[in-house]
Amino acid sequence: MNEELRLRLLRQLTESPDLSQRELAQRLGLSLGKTNYCLRALIDKGWVKVNNFRNSHNKLAYAYVLTPSGFRAKGSATTEFLRRKQQEFVQLEHEIAELRREVSEGQSASHKAASR
Repeated sequence: MNEELRLRLLRQLTESPDLSQRELAQRLGLSLGKTNYCLRALIDKGWVKVNNFRNSHNKLAYAYVLTPSGFRAKGSATTEFLRRKQQEFVQLEHEIAELRREVSEGQSASHKAASR
């Protein structure tokens, strides 16, 4: 599981711990099997614990709750994700400025050629 997926999963579990795996999979755009695999990995790391309860339809349901170490992991992942996105943003700004310069130079060259 990559860092971005881990962060998205931890954020969803923080916001909605009572989501079913199927609902979680739909929100994340993952298969049910991949979602189960990722949840198991977070549980194995001790970042998420599973609480069983009965819902109103008399079926056993689960709540996926972040542990204290899970909250720390989420904080670290958020910080790292933000740092990386800021670097990508700076690079993208540079690329946009370069493209604008090229377009401007290209328009100037085509105006000069048209006036000849």
